[in-house]
Amino acid sequence: MIFNYNGVKVYYDYRHKNNSRPIVLLHGWARDGSDFDGLSSMFKDRSILTVDFPPFGQSQKDVLGWNIYTYVGMLMSLCDHLNIENADFVGHSFGGRIVIILSAVKRSLVHSCILIDSAGMRPRRSVKFRLRQLKLSIARKLHLNYHPKGSADYEALSPEMKKTFKSIVNTHLEDYARKMPMRTLIIWGEKDNETPLYMARRLNRLIKNSQLKILKNGSHFSFLECKFEFFSCVEKFFMEE
Repeated sequence: MIFNYNGVKVYYDYRHKNNSRPIVLLHGWARDGSDFDGLSSMFKDRSILTVDFPPFGQSQKDVLGWNIYTYVGMLMSLCDHLNIENADFVGHSFGGRIVIILSAVKRSLVHSCILIDSAGMRPRRSVKFRLRQLKLSIARKLHLNYHPKGSADYEALSPEMKKTFKSIVNTHLEDYARKMPMRTLIIWGEKDNETPLYMARRLNRLIKNSQLKILKNGSHFSFLECKFEFFSCVEKFFMEE
């Protein structure tokens, strides 16, 4: 299905079941809703909503001027369009960013949330990173042509989406995490190098009603690499309420 949000076509799939609180599954950057096919099949008695965040998956490719709050606003509008008033939210990496902000600004919509290797915490900056930033600052002052290469995700984007990406990664969410009152399960890969384990522990401290589960053999895609353990954690979390 296609949802039109301010002129942008957003693809979503909604498997609606009467009298069940929906589960909303939000993928990571440069991924799409199919990452959660396995989890969707686990909960056949629950309504399931997956969304392809533009410009990924089957959503519109040319997107101008979006930032993290645009994505949050789009999701809120989509839930309103589908008459979803209260749901359980699951977010991986970038999707976790959306869940954190949404949980803080529209608490009535979020019954509980699961954060999987979530982005959004301020990173610890290495000496290598600081030296690169110093070189960039000097080059700009001297009008030199110095452009350090970014991550693979960044380099694959269009010029306009690079602006969006930079805005997103430089928006840190500690203050939002402190305002999350709902039950929260934090699932993390012990070997995650993209969002390291210290970020999971920080989230666990900031979100008062949270529990942390570390998957020892998982990296940034721990929910795909450690499926049995991940599914067990999720099932137990939903059964405990």
